[in-house]
Amino acid sequence: MRFEGKVAVITGGAQGMGRTFGEALVREGALVGILDIDPVAGAEAAAALREIGGQAHFATCDVADENSVDLAVADVVSALGGVDFLVNCAAKHLTYYNRPPTVLPRDDWRVLLEVNVIGIVNCAAACRPSMQSRGGGVIINLSSIASFALNGAYGISKLAVRGLTVALAQEFAIDSVRVCGIAPGLVDTPSAISDIPADYANMLIHERQLVKRLGRVQDLVGALFFLCSEDAAFVTGETLIVGGGYPLRA
Repeated sequence: MRFEGKVAVITGGAQGMGRTFGEALVREGALVGILDIDPVAGAEAAAALREIGGQAHFATCDVADENSVDLAVADVVSALGGVDFLVNCAAKHLTYYNRPPTVLPRDDWRVLLEVNVIGIVNCAAACRPSMQSRGGGVIINLSSIASFALNGAYGISKLAVRGLTVALAQEFAIDSVRVCGIAPGLVDTPSAISDIPADYANMLIHERQLVKRLGRVQDLVGALFFLCSEDAAFVTGETLIVGGGYPLRA
């Protein structure tokens, strides 16, 4: 129960990585606020957390809409008492958005950046006052190994997330708020499995990764726990790659 009494806000918490993180944090004693644009899936995810004995609250939220974020965070703070952790999972991430920069329609570029980048700014700003009042906190931004390849619009948006992690770490340090990132490789979320071609997945696993298997969402939980815990009290502004040994950096 390493996070007993802590309140975690998870964007995109209704499915995939966000839902897995919510369950993992609840099992370690955290109270979980789920923010998601899908009201049905979000309510169901919160109910599932309560069924396993956790305390959870759902608020409908479009992270690209500053007012929507402010209202949703205020709702969670009212219901659960505050914010200690913010986990930014909400993103546009399918291969549609990883097309070459001039191929992706400009309106879709704007949606991509509003969600993947400005959405993090909105959520960090909304959660900051509660973290200040509680003596500090941790923000975790989900980037991607695509941010190192930079062959499509999605990867560029996730490079921006890495840069934003560094900038927010500097801005929020005065409030004892640490800001870190996780850059997952290919993991077995339902959306990734249904969207990524099997031949590409096999190439990535067998020709580029050092660990020759498909990543599991559960592989990311240990990184999340470490970065949120006091074991990482001297770590901020860093993005941790969890990609089975790809890409490697000296």
